[in-house]
Amino acid sequence: MRPFAVAMGLAAGLWLCADMGGAEELRLAPGAPPTHPAHAPLYETLAEELPRQTDGALTGRILGPEVATVGNMKGALQSGVVQVGNLLPLYFPGDLPNAALMGDLAFLGRDPHAMAAAMTEYIVTCTDCRAEFDKLGAVFAGSGSSDVYVLLTTKPVRTLADIKGLRLRSGGSPFARWAEYVGASPVNVPVGDTFETMSQGVIDGTMGSAADLLSFRLVDLAKFVIDLPLGTYHATVNFAVNGDAWRAMTPQERRGFMRAANKANVAFTQDWGYERSQVARREARKAGLTFIEPDQSLFEATQAFLEEDLKAVVGIAENQYAITDAQAKIERFRALVDKWTGIVEEAGHDPATIAEAIQREIWDKVDYDSYGL
Repeated sequence: MRPFAVAMGLAAGLWLCADMGGAEELRLAPGAPPTHPAHAPLYETLAEELPRQTDGALTGRILGPEVATVGNMKGALQSGVVQVGNLLPLYFPGDLPNAALMGDLAFLGRDPHAMAAAMTEYIVTCTDCRAEFDKLGAVFAGSGSSDVYVLLTTKPVRTLADIKGLRLRSGGSPFARWAEYVGASPVNVPVGDTFETMSQGVIDGTMGSAADLLSFRLVDLAKFVIDLPLGTYHATVNFAVNGDAWRAMTPQERRGFMRAANKANVAFTQDWGYERSQVARREARKAGLTFIEPDQSLFEATQAFLEEDLKAVVGIAENQYAITDAQAKIERFRALVDKWTGIVEEAGHDPATIAEAIQREIWDKVDYDSYGL
């Protein structure tokens, strides 16, 4: 028997005994190690807020990646070993095609808080999205976003000519399409293998978060940070709740759970989307990395790619995801991005104010007698 199956079986047995004892503790799985923002602040904040927002009715225990990773999170949730898990739609596009479609719109991302809120409102108010979660046996409880991706390279990139032929790690299909559009070669490498492949010369750099400089020690290999905005990774389901666990809650407990989740989601985006990248940039400057703002040709090429790719995504949605009304859904998402960009700017990017706005505009409008049931 595989080690993962053994671990899940033992864990399920132990926790089943605990549940029979009447514990109100939810099993929480960030799918990442403690150094990752999915663990802290995302899941740590949820665990802290649950008893506060539910008058002690709900608590949580955080499980490590030895129990569930983002790669096997769907199975862990469906088996009940995990009751709240970090589920990434781009890992399971066949199960969550409508959410995955929004991930293909990465290059719209310019403001992490706006993208996270737009993604959250889109899924909550999307009938097809909620039907997909129902079929999966899970309940959606919010999204988050990375900072705006840039290029972290071993070679300088100042012009469109400089990027031709560069081998760049891609974190997903929209980034791969951009690389091909500008003449680079996208390489499909797991983010955890970026350091090794870059050190071996397999890749010349990566399209990713500036925070990767510290999270994956790329600061020891990269020589240049190319400040070319490449969109955000916002197709996240920070908290997918097991359907049985959700049904076992009272409507008031569900409402409290969402208040806790909302606070955690905003804390996560503030950390991953802003604070970590700022720290990483400071450390990169200390380490002697060169920061480059490329010339206008790369900005113009990237903008041209965005406009063309928005049209291409419609075909991708129809052919790969079997979504027949993709154009209307894309336009709706763009409108939500505009809406939340305005709200976030009006809030002065203050996380507490943004959390209040998301609570008011989205979660307070949910009927907890029927949502997810």
